[in-house]
Amino acid sequence: MQNSDRALTRKDIDTLGLSALGGALEYYDFIIFVFLAASIGQLFFPPDMPEWLKQFQVFGIFAAGYLARPIGGLLMAHFGDVAGRKRMFTFSLLLMAVPTFIMGLLPTYAQIGIWAPILLLLMRILQGAAVGGEIPGACVFVSEHVPRRVVGLASGTLISGFTIGILLGSLVAMAVNHYFPPEVVLDYAWRLPFLLGGVFGVFALFLRRWLEETPVFLAMKAEAALEAGLPLTRVLRDHRAQIWPSMLLTGFLSIGIVTLTLLTPSILQTQFRYSSSDALEANSIAILCLTFGCIFWGWLADRIGAYRVLLLGAVALSASSYAFYHALPAEVTDTILLYSIAGFCLGSVAVVPMILVGLFPPAVRYSGFSFSYNVAYSIFGGFAPMLVAYWLKSDVLAPAHMLTIVCAFAVAMALYLPLKEKRP
Repeated sequence: MQNSDRALTRKDIDTLGLSALGGALEYYDFIIFVFLAASIGQLFFPPDMPEWLKQFQVFGIFAAGYLARPIGGLLMAHFGDVAGRKRMFTFSLLLMAVPTFIMGLLPTYAQIGIWAPILLLLMRILQGAAVGGEIPGACVFVSEHVPRRVVGLASGTLISGFTIGILLGSLVAMAVNHYFPPEVVLDYAWRLPFLLGGVFGVFALFLRRWLEETPVFLAMKAEAALEAGLPLTRVLRDHRAQIWPSMLLTGFLSIGIVTLTLLTPSILQTQFRYSSSDALEANSIAILCLTFGCIFWGWLADRIGAYRVLLLGAVALSASSYAFYHALPAEVTDTILLYSIAGFCLGSVAVVPMILVGLFPPAVRYSGFSFSYNVAYSIFGGFAPMLVAYWLKSDVLAPAHMLTIVCAFAVAMALYLPLKEKRP
């Protein structure tokens, strides 16, 4: 079923480009919330609430998006395995665009009281359900379209699209805070990134109209090889041995991205007294290096193997993250350089989807990937911010320690999985 030897065609490139662009725009919608956390805390909670409690509740609502991922992911994965990859791949965009646009229209606490954070939480849950279907769907969709010998490059390019979404969110938030005075941001300008995200979603939905169903799914359909029952039931019954390695690898990916790209700008400001502009500039450049890193490590995986890249990337990320956090505070140019190196090494997480796709057979691939990935991401990605924040009270190197722990997960899997595959 897998088209292994043919050359990469223009159609493959178009599919990959549209998928990556759509993923970037959708992930922007999901992530813009965290870059506006300070304004959201001021607007959606009582003014007399302590500042730390406001931010804690804002990050709690942010985490709810991660906790909702398995629900949407499992539902969309089920229909993706039995009705088609493309339908669910497109539906996830709609489910993301609508609540993002509504967020930009929500009344604040001053207008409707406690209903303001409740409605915000509801929209965040819908966003989480959408992204829970998007990322596994995108990885399966792309990997089943391209020749097997370039799956690594395709995976890296796709993940780079999601990182571009993070970068876009950072740049839009930076622009809003730069061009509007603080009082105007709190008055109405905070709404603009969310409204823009809704427009992005509709545009991405239009782009995906041109995508075609994957050859692997069409072949299974033609051969009557689709899963007759619940794909997840078969995953839990027959593929438990693939679930836990997939979850550990997802921990490497999720905590790496959350810690280095989403939490570090706040850590630079609160722990090391960098200005917001310096912190966001360093973050944006590091994310750009992460984007190129995803493509590089994916390309390398096609040449030396995904497990070797996973091993090399994990060791490099651990070393570079200690070098970065240990040097803080430093001159801005030194900070940017070390942060960028760590970001480039973090790009090695791009091989994780490539590995996960290969661990599950086509008939239950979407469900197996989605279950393992989303359950693990909801745990690791949802609770990592609070754990790192608590750990920082006693150790400023807490982010580096956290990254090294998940790098150890990756090293263990890079050594274990090849041995497991060689067993008869």
